[in-house]
Amino acid sequence: MLQPRLTKVEPLPDMQLMLYYETGEVKQFDVTPYAEGSWYGELKDAAYFRSVKLLPDGTGIEWSNGQDIAPHELYELSVAK
Repeated sequence: MLQPRLTKVEPLPDMQLMLYYETGEVKQFDVTPYAEGSWYGELKDAAYFRSVKLLPDGTGIEWSNGQDIAPHELYELSVAK
């Protein structure tokens, strides 16, 4: 299944992301399980976590050092708000 495009990503406290989709859906995603190891562990730094950016085409998100989460995981593993 193709996921709808993201229109906005908003970092929240406690490693949470609020995701806004072109369909009008708003979902909350918990990044905590991904923040392991030296590379993804950087996401534990609150300032760095808040630097998350939406990819230009709305297909995903990423941080400046290249960490990302698969678009299908963002959509399927998030909770509707």
